[in-house]
Amino acid sequence: MTVIHVTNVKVVGPYSLRLSFNDGTTKRVNLRHELYGEVFEPLRDPEEFAKAHLEGWTVAWPNGADFAPEFLYELEPEGEPVN
Repeated sequence: MTVIHVTNVKVVGPYSLRLSFNDGTTKRVNLRHELYGEVFEPLRDPEEFAKAHLEGWTVAWPNGADFAPEFLYELEPEGEPVN
């Protein structure tokens, strides 16, 4: 069983990321409906969301927010598949 991790992240729109994973999967996801709770609420500001970066094996933000790579992998893609 392969341990999933994010290998590349790019902000491509408000609340949207293009993610690449170590198994070759690439997709665009929208996190708008996942930004709740104390650590994620600041990311509702598009300028803060745009600070997304790769940290270790997943996506993180300067305020300490991050998502598990497995969670991101399981999200439905936004729009047309990238692959």
